Amino acid sequence: MNKGCFLLLAAGGVLALEGTVAVFPAASVTPSAASGRLPWMMLTVGLVGGLALFLYGLEKMSEGLKMAAGHQMRVILAALTSNRLTALMVGAFVTMVIQSSSATTVMLVSFVQAELMTFSRSLGIILGADIGTTVTAQLIAFKLADYALLVVAVGFGLRMLGRSKSIKNIGDILFGFGVLFYGMKIMSDAMAPLSADAELVSMLHQLENPLLALLVGMIFTALIQSSSAFTGILIVLAQQNLITLEAGIPMVLGANIGTCITAGLATIGMSRDAKRVALAHVIFKIAGVLLFVFWIPTFAEQIRGLTAYMNADSGREIANAHTIFNVCMALFFLPFTSFFAYLITKILPHTAETRITRELVTWYLDEKSIKTPEVAIGLARTEISRIAKLLERMLRAIIIPFISDERFIARDIHEKEEAALFRREIPKRDEIFPELTLLEGIDMREKKIDFLEEKIGDYLNRVLRENVSEKNVKEAMGMMSIAKDMESIGDLIHRNILPLIAKKRELSEDFSEEGKEELMIYHQKVCNHIRLLKEAFAEPSPDRSCRIMGQERVYLDLESKYRLQHLHRVQRQKKESLATHEIHMELLDMLKQIVVYSSNIALTFQEICRDTA
Repeated sequence: MNKGCFLLLAAGGVLALEGTVAVFPAASVTPSAASGRLPWMMLTVGLVGGLALFLYGLEKMSEGLKMAAGHQMRVILAALTSNRLTALMVGAFVTMVIQSSSATTVMLVSFVQAELMTFSRSLGIILGADIGTTVTAQLIAFKLADYALLVVAVGFGLRMLGRSKSIKNIGDILFGFGVLFYGMKIMSDAMAPLSADAELVSMLHQLENPLLALLVGMIFTALIQSSSAFTGILIVLAQQNLITLEAGIPMVLGANIGTCITAGLATIGMSRDAKRVALAHVIFKIAGVLLFVFWIPTFAEQIRGLTAYMNADSGREIANAHTIFNVCMALFFLPFTSFFAYLITKILPHTAETRITRELVTWYLDEKSIKTPEVAIGLARTEISRIAKLLERMLRAIIIPFISDERFIARDIHEKEEAALFRREIPKRDEIFPELTLLEGIDMREKKIDFLEEKIGDYLNRVLRENVSEKNVKEAMGMMSIAKDMESIGDLIHRNILPLIAKKRELSEDFSEEGKEELMIYHQKVCNHIRLLKEAFAEPSPDRSCRIMGQERVYLDLESKYRLQHLHRVQRQKKESLATHEIHMELLDMLKQIVVYSSNIALTFQEICRDTA
């Protein structure tokens, strides 16, 4: 069961209960004259159910926004430059769309982990995310609860009756927006009787102690993992005059620190750069809190003056404090992002950590990102780039046994010293794992490619089970097709070219000098084809895919030319060409098939880029 369903079920009974509370006479929801006690059971149900509806509404609104504008998030992030102000605005926009600074930071952790973004470029986005999350608090501060059910009805109608995807997305946004405010209304109605309890009011006023209020804000936000939800609760408390602004401000500051726990948990088992992103999030929050915590009374007076000028209520004071704190923090730290990048790198320096391993593992597929299809598909693309890297290494290694058969070296190179030098220059072991032979390295990489193709397919299928857009579906299906084609190239090398090595060693003759040179040149061209594929997926770069497709015809013509030249040598009865004819032709044909496969992959990738532009 997904989070949204769980929250909806948790709050389902509260809709009726809230109505029950609303129709009770005033005496039933206020302390009894005889006992002086509050109806805690009903209050608790109202608070918990209202919070559940609030979170559910927030999630539905976020889903609608992501479906409506989600593709632009990755486009903007991909086009991001080193400009700090641009990064700040991007962070604010993305967080405004997904309604969670924690989710934005987790996204950045995934991007840095996948090497789609450098750590230093992520700092401006982190600061912008803190601004983006204040938009929700400003919306909550509007007294729209009386219109919540109307908005729910309109949103539901658009969702059910809308014909286009964009209308349905708008319906989701309005539906979530209405449910969010209805949850706020339930919490507000449940909290109303609390203002009559003098002991409780006195206890809440003790939260004006900054350290205690900070701690409460941190713990509560860490538990519910939503600073927006906690800020919403504070706004309701302020509107019921249960907390003062002096108590609300430090709790807002504490909530900003508490929200860091999500990003911290997301970095478990990730790279050092990914851990730096989470640490930067924590440092910015703590440093910002330290800048404000010592002058809370003065800050509160400034907020009261601003809110009075706006002719707004005490709930708006909390929202304004939340916004001004985050905007000031972002603008203050933005010029020093380079210094913070240096400082955090010193705290978490580069280590000898490496992900080079013979184990069958994925590097980039992040389970936490499945709920955000735009990010998940980007991570799958980066994992596909890793397959291209493995293919490039397999292809570079496979030609060596054909051109370095030692039985023919001494015969072809008459000087013994030159022959010894030639032997030293030809690698006999795997380039990455010297404990493996060349052939063992090829076999190991073929298993890795099979494993990655299966994992990528499974990962993308799970992404498609989420609420994804039509563009996401096309992109995910295209990525699965590309991964399958790459796996087919690996099979071609392992199952078709590798056996030719043994057949070649059974021959008494080597390739002719001309034939060997042609094979080496054509092999280098094919390696270049695969290298461009790897680079196209790593960046991503549609321009490189165009180059690959443009080179296909040239490489196919070159293969035909070399085939004819070999056949002419056979026709002239050249001894070496006659002896190696079958292997020569098969090897040339296998290399040509790799060119065709890689061109098909480039075409699919270009179509994906066009469809998702």
